[in-house]
Amino acid sequence: MNMSRNEKFNVTSHLEDGICTVALSGELDLSVAPELRQVMEPLVVDETIDLVINLKELKYIDSTGIGILLSILKTRHGMNSGFLVEEVPDQIQKLFDMTGIAKFFAAENSH
Repeated sequence: MNMSRNEKFNVTSHLEDGICTVALSGELDLSVAPELRQVMEPLVVDETIDLVINLKELKYIDSTGIGILLSILKTRHGMNSGFLVEEVPDQIQKLFDMTGIAKFFAAENSH
């Protein structure tokens, strides 16, 4: 397993038909958490949209990234607003399963 951190983190968002899809790519860790929070903050509290996070191109996530996803889930649930995590890569799904958080995400995999 290559442990070098050379996969630059990137966030893109797309709004269509009331669904905001946020695609994460690269490596989500403590060093890029502020960038993700800045992008997500206004989207998370927007009750007029359903929020989808696409992890298809995410290569790595640490506990900070998982914490951010759980925080989004908690906020959206409290607002009774739609939230979905989709296209979770196998290695990240295994981590979600091992940590017991998979059951909290309505995850869709397209393998």
